[in-house]
Amino acid sequence: MLVIVLENAPPRLRGRLAIWLLEIRAGVYVGNYSAKVREHIWAQVEAGLDEGNAVMAWRVNNEAGFDFVTLGQNRRIPVELDGAKLVSFLPLDDKNAR
Repeated sequence: MLVIVLENAPPRLRGRLAIWLLEIRAGVYVGNYSAKVREHIWAQVEAGLDEGNAVMAWRVNNEAGFDFVTLGQNRRIPVELDGAKLVSFLPLDDKNAR
């Protein structure tokens, strides 16, 4: 299983992903492909994301059962702790404080 979530992505990238994956919600794409195809799809995301951000998660044989990569600016960043990949939150900056 492969899941890609896009935020603030250009329409041309969203259309490109719709060729390979099913868009089940706005910006949420799912499919089931090999590692080679997954890498090709992610290269398309890297090339076309512009100012947006993206995350891709896929099934692997590890303790968590999945792995993920991120691209672009987001408060959530991946960190590795004792071999486990977790998500950390960056502090809010002044303009995003509520």
